[in-house]
Formats: sequence, structure tokens, C-alpha cells
Amino acid sequence: MGRRVLVVLTSHDNLGNTGNKTGWYLPEVAHPYHVFKAAGYTCDYISPKGGKAPMDPGSAEQFKDDEICKQFLGDQAVMSQINNTKTASQVSASDYDVMFYAGGHGPMYDLPSNTDIAAIATQVYEKGGILAAVCHGTVGLVPVKLSSGESVLKGQTVTSFSNSEEDAVSLSAVMPFMLETRLKDLGAKYSAADNFQPHVCVSGRIITGQNPASATAMAEAVVKQLA
Repeated sequence: MGRRVLVVLTSHDNLGNTGNKTGWYLPEVAHPYHVFKAAGYTCDYISPKGGKAPMDPGSAEQFKDDEICKQFLGDQAVMSQINNTKTASQVSASDYDVMFYAGGHGPMYDLPSNTDIAAIATQVYEKGGILAAVCHGTVGLVPVKLSSGESVLKGQTVTSFSNSEEDAVSLSAVMPFMLETRLKDLGAKYSAADNFQPHVCVSGRIITGQNPASATAMAEAVVKQLA
């Protein structure tokens, strides 16, 4: 039986009080899916609210000429899944080898407090599975605690969209908190490359990518570890 990946998407589509829309970031879902599909993996999708998970419209515009993104958006089966995501109560951790948190600014608003999804992550991790994330998706690990009560991030080397990158896109003041800072506060060893450069951290069974440019390499690191 092939490997199975549970992809966590955001349900949140408002970028703070800016009046702009956000959501999940297209290449951070499409590029990992491309890698996982090539490896023979099956992907299922959940979100905090279930139903249609909103895509960041800016990411669709920015990556409109990206061939992998175009293939992804044209895959009716996948888009049907994303338009009908399940909730945490509708899936079982025992079915999955990997739990992958996709990025976008949306996750910053609805994943830090979602204990239902965090509980699934704990189960996947404690049965020997991988927790993976890219960019702001790493915020999904913030509420994840081990059975011991300790943060899953404590002592782990991880990356995410950096404070410097957030400043560079002028969204630091819009975020509910700075992700890099929160990861450090939880005991993680934070690592980053220069702004917008590819960077992946593999820390045991926690695999994280810094930004959109890191999405493919992050997924490839997951596949390598499961080989």
C-alpha cells in the first residue's frame, strides 16, 4: 500500500484588517503535491472548518505561468478535494505516514489555536510518522504537544518564513505574531537562509521549508526519508 499524506490547509481568507484576501499559497501546495504524486503517494486534505479551503488570489496571479501550478489547478480531482476538505474529526491519524502543513498567510490566523488538528499531528508523530511544513505552514506545529506535555518543537531545528522576510513583504504589523519568534519561544532551534532563498531543515521526523522556493526540496526530503 502506498504512502499517504494528510495535507493541512487554512480556512482563513482575510489578511488582518488590510481588506486584502489571503489563504493557502499555491506553489506551496502544488509543488509538494507534484513530488508526492511522482513518488506514488496519496494526498488527502483537511482544514479547520472543512469545505472549500481558500487559495491566496495573489499566489494564483504570481504563479500563473508556473507549469506545475497550472497542472495542479487543472486537476479536477485534486481541486474537488480542496473544495471539499475534511475536518479533523473526519480523518484518522492511523491512515497517514506524513502530515504536511501548507503555507500562506492564512494559517497564521487559524492554525495556532486549533487543538483538534494538533491532536492528529501528535498521533501521526508518535506512531513514527513525519510532520512536514513549508513557510507559514510551520505555524501548524505551534500547538502540537507530545504526550509528555512538551512542545513537539522543543530542541528541534526548524525553519519557516523568517522575520526578515515578513518585514520585506511589509506584513509584520498585520500578523497576529511573528512566527520565527514564536518558534524560538517554544524551544526550537531556528534556522534560515537569506530572504527568499531555498532552505530546508530535517530534524529527525520534522521536516520544514523556509519559503515558497523551498517547497519542492521540502517534499523531496520527505520522500527521501520514507524511501
